[in-house]
Amino acid sequence: MDLTSTSPYGLATLWNQGDLIIKSVAVILLLMSIVTWWLILTRSWRLLRLRRAARAANDFWHTRSFEEGLRALQARGAPPPALNPFHRLAVEGRAAVEHHAAASKELHGQLSLAEWVTEALRGSIDDSSERLRSGLSMLASIGSTAPFVGLLGTVWGIYHALLGIGIAQQASIDQVAGPVGEALIMTAFGLAVAIPAVLGYNALSRANRALGSQLRRFARQLSSYFLTGHSLEATLAGRPAGAPAHGGTLHAVGRPGTGGRKDKDSPSAFAAAEG
Repeated sequence: MDLTSTSPYGLATLWNQGDLIIKSVAVILLLMSIVTWWLILTRSWRLLRLRRAARAANDFWHTRSFEEGLRALQARGAPPPALNPFHRLAVEGRAAVEHHAAASKELHGQLSLAEWVTEALRGSIDDSSERLRSGLSMLASIGSTAPFVGLLGTVWGIYHALLGIGIAQQASIDQVAGPVGEALIMTAFGLAVAIPAVLGYNALSRANRALGSQLRRFARQLSSYFLTGHSLEATLAGRPAGAPAHGGTLHAVGRPGTGGRKDKDSPSAFAAAEG
């Protein structure tokens, strides 16, 4: 079937013959489609850059100082520091340690260093997770409502076909072809909008969960580093305090005299809080 503008049953002809309801439904579905593809493309590009940042987080532990590690987190292709959740974790964790040491006489000074660092890292993860989820609710809403919006156009088109049959008092193809065509096009348009939205939502959600797991792992390593001066893997393996897990020379930046402590400020506090 020829759907060009020269065909009496083409899309242009159907648009011109459609009433306000049909045109409104078509415009709404078009806007939904634009928003869907914009969210899919922008969030996919952001996740691609965050994956590069996650790979750079592995290089963090191969550096010889904390500042060098921060520079390693700013790898080529990674997001800027303000949008890099791994960089934010490291910076906010260090700030929490320094603030706890400088303001020990304040009320929060009654908390252990482990609890204070745990809450700081957890808060940073929560903020990053919220930013990662931005836009996904819109995709879910479009995926669930677009078929019903298209169904509205379908029902309206069939209604027009029945009106045409009633007025003409006979069921001829000429009377029902246009309205039924509108109905079928609205159905197809609704599905064409909903399917990419649902698939995009599932793919982005799965990628966000994987990135969230990497963030939590990096946070546990940072918690161990700030409290004992070596990585979490070294702690779990029973290595001596201060022994670098990856051959680097990173040292704890906690309060004086707290490096290597294994009391209530142990890194297991963060793992327990996360669990």
